[in-house]
Parts: sequence; structure tokens; C-alpha cells
Amino acid sequence: MSSTHSDVLLGPADIRELAARLGVRPTKQRGQNFVIDANTVRRIIRTADVRPDDVVVEVGPGLGSLTLALLEAVDRVTAVEIDDVLAAALPATVQARLPGRADRFALVHSDALRITELPGPAPTALVANLPYNVAVPVLLHMLDRFPTIERTLVMVQAEVADRLAAAPGSKVYGVPSVKAAWYADVRRAGAIGRNVFWPAPNVDSGLVSLVRRPAPRTTATKEQVFAVIDAAFAQRRKTLRAALAGWAGSAVAAEAALTSAGVSPQARGEALTVEQFAAIAEQRPTTA
Repeated sequence: MSSTHSDVLLGPADIRELAARLGVRPTKQRGQNFVIDANTVRRIIRTADVRPDDVVVEVGPGLGSLTLALLEAVDRVTAVEIDDVLAAALPATVQARLPGRADRFALVHSDALRITELPGPAPTALVANLPYNVAVPVLLHMLDRFPTIERTLVMVQAEVADRLAAAPGSKVYGVPSVKAAWYADVRRAGAIGRNVFWPAPNVDSGLVSLVRRPAPRTTATKEQVFAVIDAAFAQRRKTLRAALAGWAGSAVAAEAALTSAGVSPQARGEALTVEQFAAIAEQRPTTA
């Protein structure tokens, strides 16, 4: 670490001063909570397992707490920010605090959910403090659009972290768990308290690590598999025979598809792996 490390990262006073100068008040609507603790930022960098040759994409950089730490640790950083004021201010913050690395930084002023391409070399990692209200759709969109992202570490609401990392059979296993598992091995990578944010949220946060792995081998498309997942969890307490009736055309057709896939028609979605959902998707009646 450089000797000026502490001068580079943003502390609580820096963040409040920067926000005041920009007239920024964190908004609930965008799920904005800024990290004000440099030690937490360093911990995120360590846990993310980023390397000096990584090209990192960061979603929702805010005032730049994590951005600056990433720029010190990796080859280049592309930040995606939807907020007009924050997007306009971030390049100047980078230039002021890390002038030697400013040419390694790119800002994309856009909605991460609508992004289809990024400037510069393809991203190898995603590291982000994701806005709580769009965390899952943003994560899945980025993994889908940018297959070069090998490693991901996101900070999300604790409950969302639990859901993403849940295994089949868990009470909180659901659509986010199965869809994330399509792309990656997912695990909880730590807990984050409320006092490291400004404003302090009224929920705890968690870190989730995702390491990309090949998608399940299947003749079904990802869209076909995801349609089965959505149907299976649309009515959680129903058996798959009932839950997939609409998808298959009838309960009888659903039962036939499940049996062919080697899945009990009496099972529920919470019990199935992503591979089993893929096997069901392959059995969809062509007439449906």
C-alpha cells in the first residue's frame, strides 16, 4: 500500500464535505447509502480478490469511496452511475485524489440495467455497493451482458445476500438464488454493520461473492430455463405439478415433463437445483 493511502481514501468528513459542496442528499428512491469508513472499503477490496491486472466495473460509485480504493488496486476501473450530479463530480474527485491513476478511470453515465457495452478493455471483475432496490436485477444483468466478468463481490442488504447465496432446501432459496447459480458459485462473504454508511440504513448489509462457472449443460436456452424458474416460484406453496401447469399447458403436461426430467411432480421449487430446472425446461411440450 502506498504511504499516502489514508490521504487518498474518503473519510466521513471528506464525504460530508463533498456531498455538501455538490448539494447531494442521499435519496431513498435510489437506495443511496454512502460508505464512509475507509477500513470497510479496504476490506471489500481484499475480499473481492481483485488483482493488479483486473479491469473492474463498479455500479453505483456514489461519491467514490470504493472507486478510489479500486483504482489503487487494479489496472483500470469503469464506474456506472445513473445520478447526474454524482456522475459529473466523480472524475474530478479521482483527478484530485489520484492524479496518477486518472487515465485508468472511465465513467459511464447511465442506468446499469440498460447497459449493453462498456468502454475500454472487457471487464474481468464486478465490485459494487449496489443500491438496495435494484441489486438483484442489476447483478443478473451485468453477469449476463458481460461474460468476461469472472469474479464479483457485491454489497447488498443482508436479506438479499442470504437469498442470493441460499442452497436448495433453504427457506430463503428462490428466484435470485437459482438464477445467480446459473452464472456462478455464490457464497456469503461477510457481514457489514450499519454504522459504516451515511446515512445509516435501517438494515444490515452483507457481502456476496460470485465466481463464474460454466452454465449448466442443457439443450434448453437460458430464457427457457429462467421461464421455468419464474413459474415454479410464482406460487411458492404449490407443488411443481400445479405451479408449472400454466407453463406446460396443463397440470397433466407438467407432470409428464417433470417425470421425464426425473423430478417428482409433488416437489416444490425450493428443493431443486439449477440443473434440475434446466432438465425440466428441456421437456417443455412443443405444443404449449
